[in-house]
Amino acid sequence: MEISYVRNLLKKAIEQARQRAQTRRQRAAEAERAFATFLETVGVPVTKQVANALKAEGHAFTVFTPGDGLRLAADRSRDDYVDIALDTSGDRPQIVARISRTRGSRTIEEERPLKAGVAPDALTEPDVLDFWLEALEPWLER
Repeated sequence: MEISYVRNLLKKAIEQARQRAQTRRQRAAEAERAFATFLETVGVPVTKQVANALKAEGHAFTVFTPGDGLRLAADRSRDDYVDIALDTSGDRPQIVARISRTRGSRTIEEERPLKAGVAPDALTEPDVLDFWLEALEPWLER
């Protein structure tokens, strides 16, 4: 095999990798802006409504908005919470939930998308409410 052929293929691969990286960075920047808007207009308001309804039903939860995220934490245990954050590690940025709950001396952790395949700017209030109803089920069954 000719060295010039190998070098040409390598140059093309380098250029394609750079273009993909630039596209991924642009998507991540757009997703960060969309996530900030999502938090302000949908995520935080719906989560506060859920927390208020939980308190009315005897389940004490508090809403926190640390930095670039959202947390709904049980008042009874510091290890019982649901974090909502933007995951930009993949090709398509998405909002993910990190769920941590305790069962006796064990801590169970889970990570899943808020709604699989949906961009941050496409999530609606019903989507977020559906997520909370499903994610909070382990705490509600006690």
